[in-house]
Amino acid sequence: MVFVREFLDTIREFIELGGPVLYAVMAVLFLMWTFIIERFWYVYFVYPRERDRVLAAWRDRFDQESWYARRIRELWISQTAIELGRGLSFIRTCVAVCPLLGLLGTVTGMILVFDVMAIVGTGNARAMADGVSQATVPTMSGMVAALSGIYFADRLERLYREETEFLEDELQHA
Repeated sequence: MVFVREFLDTIREFIELGGPVLYAVMAVLFLMWTFIIERFWYVYFVYPRERDRVLAAWRDRFDQESWYARRIRELWISQTAIELGRGLSFIRTCVAVCPLLGLLGTVTGMILVFDVMAIVGTGNARAMADGVSQATVPTMSGMVAALSGIYFADRLERLYREETEFLEDELQHA
């Protein structure tokens, strides 16, 4: 219990150091990782049953070469690919938004620095340091958040392509 309290205090202090923009970075990061985990769950636990169902239905068809059979094959491949690729563009968007939010934090932090300089001049280094930290911490946080999702977004896209190609190959004409 003490560990959790210390961990939450550390996060609170970090957010105070970086300013309110970090709440937005944290929200986007949470959404991105929720979707990443959901997609991996789908790919590894739900999709294999769906793929096997489609393959079994295709193999049980008597007619696999007519025009209608080819349209049914295309329909099944498209439906399966749509379900497999659902949410990938949202994950990519979250990866792209994180650095932009960090840049927003940089701009707001620099505005704070210039505001302090306008009011008290350059003699108050501590007040300027607060603004500089609010300018650099969100930038770092946005970059780290984006980097944490890039590999997994690419992995999910690769799995999407590989599984779609596999299904297209397996549903060939008899």
